[in-house]
Amino acid sequence: MKKVFVSFLFTLIFILNTKSALADYGQYQEPSKPQIILIDKFVGKPTTNKGGYTDVEYVDNLSSSDPRFHAGQTVFFKIKVKNTSSVKIYNVTVRDYVPSYLDPIEGPGSWDSSNRTITWSAGDFEVDEEKTYYLKMQVYSSANLPADKGLFCMVNKAEAKNDNTADDDSSQYCVEKEVTGVTTTPSAGPEMALAIVALNGLGLITGLKLRKKS
Repeated sequence: MKKVFVSFLFTLIFILNTKSALADYGQYQEPSKPQIILIDKFVGKPTTNKGGYTDVEYVDNLSSSDPRFHAGQTVFFKIKVKNTSSVKIYNVTVRDYVPSYLDPIEGPGSWDSSNRTITWSAGDFEVDEEKTYYLKMQVYSSANLPADKGLFCMVNKAEAKNDNTADDDSSQYCVEKEVTGVTTTPSAGPEMALAIVALNGLGLITGLKLRKKS
């Protein structure tokens, strides 16, 4: 009976030591790999090809020295979202923050006019997978552009995120408001007054001659 008890005791000690060792090694498990999402925002730069047709070249930003947009003109944007991590990323949401004086026309997602955002689900991304989206917007009419600004630049921001990772990027573009010219009548100076008097005198003489002939 004593031998059986001793054997049981050794077995119990072995089991407890094994659990303790496993618990200790559990602290050194490989950490989860980070999730990294990357978003790039581009704005369409209007270009004219050899045939005279207007095309779009997507660039990061447009400064005031680049082609400017005018009232009623269309502005194109491109958004690229990529999983640059070594693990799959799930449930990615993309949100575009539409600046003032632009109206969305075409593109993915739903438009919320109260906070001026377009939001859509980009779904899951495999390792190195990239997705591209295009947005078409239109500049306000001239009457709805700021009256005190002839030229102003705006920034359009977009972000991609899920519960574990997020990234954002933005593009700048500029709007030029066409100013309607006002025609002014020059004031009559001394030279103009003399010319008017001379013409009047000539007309008077001509009138007298015509009367004499009649």
